[in-house]
Parts: sequence; C-alpha cells; structure tokens
Amino acid sequence: MTRLSVNINKIASLRNARGGDIPNVLEAAKNCEKFGAEGITVHPRPDERHIRYQDVRDISQIVTTEFNIEGYPSKEFIELVFEIIPDQVTLVPDPPDALTSNEGWDTRKHLNFLKEVISGFQAKGIRTSIFVDTRESNIIYAAKTGTNRVELYTEAYACKYDLNRSGAVEPFSKAAAKARELGLEVNAGHDLNLENLKYFNVQVPGLAEVSIGHALISDALYYGLENTIQMYKRLLKH
Repeated sequence: MTRLSVNINKIASLRNARGGDIPNVLEAAKNCEKFGAEGITVHPRPDERHIRYQDVRDISQIVTTEFNIEGYPSKEFIELVFEIIPDQVTLVPDPPDALTSNEGWDTRKHLNFLKEVISGFQAKGIRTSIFVDTRESNIIYAAKTGTNRVELYTEAYACKYDLNRSGAVEPFSKAAAKARELGLEVNAGHDLNLENLKYFNVQVPGLAEVSIGHALISDALYYGLENTIQMYKRLLKH
C-alpha cells in the first residue's frame, strides 16, 4: 500500500489569515495521524506565509509517524533541517516568490549542488527525495546525486487526466520504472485528488508515498478530516 503523507500547509494558511492560533497546526498534525495518515509534510517558505519555521520545530516534537520537510535548500532551510533531523527531506527548486511548487529540478544542471546538499543530509541519517518531472535525463541525473528517492511532480498528469487519462499517466509510469531500475524509490505529489489518485496509484506501481495537501484539506471542509483521510487511503489500496 502506498503511504499517505498529509501536507498541512493549508491549515497554517487559514490560521495566518486571522492571526492567533486557530486552527492549531499541532492539533491538526496530531489529528491527521490519529485519523490514519502515515506521515506529515510541511513546506516552510522564507516569507513564512503558511508554515513557519517555529511550526516546524514544534511539529517535530509531536509527530509520531514520518516527518517530511519540503523546500528549497537555502542556507536557512538546511540549518533548519539539521536542527530537526526529520525522517525525510524533499528538495524542491521553487524560488521564494513562487505561489506553489511549479517545476522539478534540472538535475543535470544542478548535479554538483544537489550532490553536496544530499550528502550532508544523508550523513545525518535523513532520507532524501528530489522533486522531478518525468524527463528521463532528470531521472538519470537524480540517481547520480545519490538521493534515496525522487518525487514525481504530478501537475501535468492532473491537468490532462479528464481528457486522456492513459496518455496523462504514461510518462509517469515510464519515469517510475526508470527510477526503480536505477535503484531509486518513488514518491509523487501535486494536484493529486479524490478523482485522479486511484488511477495514478494503479498505473504507477511501486509508489512509496504520495504527499497531498491542498486537495485533501479542501475536501475535509465538506467531508470532515477523519473521513477524508480514510477516503484517500482507500484509493491507495490495490
């Protein structure tokens, strides 16, 4: 079964809209785990417009499942990861002003940079994952960085799913197969939802983990958080 990691950034966005501490991100993380999530994901950005660096510190003290920190490996981000020592760090190439993650790494261009960052994290026992698209060259050079995993950036699949789902998923099936051939485990995330997740999971066998935030938290407004997490988990069963 593919593991479900819940990204709680949107909980923090709602809190920050009014100030104060409602909703409480620590309680949200605890509840996600209680309701069946196998991991908690956070993506702190330099402007702290949703998850704050202090949130990451606080959440790290109470998470009992896998803790995944995503972000661009700036000096501040790297220092935070070394302070926390999460189970996994996912490296994302988004600039500080990006609304959300919108592309994968050019792993060939940034090979030396990624190798250096990844070796530092792995020396601390932190599993690493790199956010990539489906181009074979990016998979091949991801393997050369020494990373443990790649996370397939699935926006292209989600956008094309309604028009031609078999065509939309084919590049991801091939990319995942290539990654496994090179000894990498495979994660996936971005715009996966209740409509498109099951088909993706079936067509891309061997997925280790999906990280879902925006869609899942939005669905929870209608279905409740516990029910929503269970709905997503059912889609991840073969």
